[in-house]
Amino acid sequence: MNGRRVLALALPMTLANITTPMLGFVGAAVIGRLGDAAALGAIALGAVIFDAIFWSFGALRMATAGLTAQAVGARDAAEVDRALARSLAAGLLAGLALVVLQVPLAALAVAISGASAAVQAGLATYFHIRIFSAPFVLANFAVLGSVLGRGRTDLGLLLQVAINAVNIALTLALVLGLNLGIAGAALATLCAEAAGLVLGLAVLRRLGARPFRVPLADIRDPAALRRTIAVNRDVVIRTLALVAGIVLFSALGARQGDAVLAANAVLWNLFLIGGFFLDGFATAAEALCGQAIGARDEADFRKAARLSLRWCLGFGAGVSLIALGLGHAFVDFVTTSADVRAVAYRYLPLAALAPCVAALPFAYDGIYIGATWTRAMRDLMLGALVAYCATLALVQGLGLGNAGLWLAFLSFLAARGIGQALAYPGLARRTFDGAPA
Repeated sequence: MNGRRVLALALPMTLANITTPMLGFVGAAVIGRLGDAAALGAIALGAVIFDAIFWSFGALRMATAGLTAQAVGARDAAEVDRALARSLAAGLLAGLALVVLQVPLAALAVAISGASAAVQAGLATYFHIRIFSAPFVLANFAVLGSVLGRGRTDLGLLLQVAINAVNIALTLALVLGLNLGIAGAALATLCAEAAGLVLGLAVLRRLGARPFRVPLADIRDPAALRRTIAVNRDVVIRTLALVAGIVLFSALGARQGDAVLAANAVLWNLFLIGGFFLDGFATAAEALCGQAIGARDEADFRKAARLSLRWCLGFGAGVSLIALGLGHAFVDFVTTSADVRAVAYRYLPLAALAPCVAALPFAYDGIYIGATWTRAMRDLMLGALVAYCATLALVQGLGLGNAGLWLAFLSFLAARGIGQALAYPGLARRTFDGAPA
């Protein structure tokens, strides 16, 4: 294994991940061109809320990728199909549950948003349409995890680009062409996710996957279920802690007024573009480290981890420099509101630092997921969340406002990466010594 192998796996998902924020960004950009800060705030807040809801189930993608990679490394094709079948079933059932529970979920989202009445009205419209995408989104997590665990990041790129191309076309048609506003943006995203699932299942079939032929008894195998549940449980708790940090950031920003809410949303999209860029290297680490674990090849595992860290840290620094240099142009493109632009310019330097700080935890996330060190990842995330809340209380007490909010978020990212780096040597040693990690 060499750096070219890591880069070859990372670049397709880097390109795919750059397009991922467009599911929220395209709607925000189109609505933002109308010059209505309340409508832009509703779309942006809605995108953050759905990111929070769906990322809470990100375990489906991450656990499927880790378990699939280990099965591929062990050359167990039947287990690859079983892992996919379990994840698809879980995703569809969880998505349907979210649809059924949409009324209390929407009420909770509006209540915690702390936004103005105009923003809340737009948010409710967006929520009750986009929530119907939940079964498709969560099933897509399972499909993507299976594809990535096989090391086929090129096909992951195909699926993500297809979803976002449909989303862009439909958003332009429904919002600008048919003048459906917020409802059109939500409907476009719903249709894009449904189209993505159809394509994803077709791609997996071409790879030889037959998840719908897996016997129910195999899906319900007690030992396999215990392992799958444990991995998913730990990743769900870890993701909920991450989501809690993001929700705190959004809610505290919303309480500072519509202009700050909209500006933070613009800057958040800037961070997401950088973050999803870095996630390509985390995805490469998932596949390479997971396959090395499955093959019981310690040297290959350590080399994959080392190369993934180096590439991710290098790109993180580069992305931050680009964000700092081109940030003003990005803000101007997203919104025409003078008030929103002025606020966004003020906090741009802090937002531009986020990809650089996030590079370390992103890389280690991929390593930990591929190795299925999910219990340690969960515990380290909870510790980082406690530190983040303490920092939030401190900056709020000092009256640092939105600058303090961004500083606290940067400290959250840093705490995650440092904790994972310190725990890594012991976890790797226990894994290859045969002890539980």
